[in-house]
Formats: sequence, C-alpha cells, structure tokens
Amino acid sequence: MTTPVPEPVAVGDAELDTLIRTRLALVGVDLTQLPTEPDPATGSPTQAQAYASLRTFLAGPLVDGVRQGGALQALARWTPPAPSPELAQQEAAPSLYPSITAAWTEQWPVRR
Repeated sequence: MTTPVPEPVAVGDAELDTLIRTRLALVGVDLTQLPTEPDPATGSPTQAQAYASLRTFLAGPLVDGVRQGGALQALARWTPPAPSPELAQQEAAPSLYPSITAAWTEQWPVRR
C-alpha cells in the first residue's frame, strides 16, 4: 500500500520571504545585512537579489505569475528506480557504507 503524496500548495512571494527569513534566522543568517542598492565595488548581492534567488530555489521561477516548482519540489517528486516504492526501500537499506555492509553480511554480490 502506498501513501498518497499530497499535491503541493501554491504560496505567494510574501509567504516565501517569511519562510526564508525564518529558516535563515534559525541558523543565524540575517539578510538585512546585505546592501539594498547594488555595490559594484564588492559585487555582493542586494537583499532583493538574495530573496529572488532563494524564492526561485524553493518554488521555481515565476512564469506568467505562477511558480513552476523548485529544487525542493523536484526532490519531493523523485522516486527510486524500482518497480515499486516499497521494493526500492528494501533494496537500499540505509547504512553508512552500503557496499561494505553488503560484503560483510553475505549480501554480496548485491542483486539488482
């Protein structure tokens, strides 16, 4: 039995900015320290450029007023190359060094 994956909910730029500010604040990054105007001497991005880049990463580029899905959405939709998701999870048990684990536990050669 597979668990249905919920469809992504579209969010606006203001909500994305709130998410970005919050996540960065949790790790001690403050985007307000970036300049508001371009500085050709340092080449550092402006606050608006940083927010635009992060919004695109999270939700994809804005095309005709709609974001097309970003890197996170692409990762969420990825499924392992196996006949079924249940089988894919069984084939690749989580371990730090999978090839060594397979060799030491009589799973060698790994069947694919």
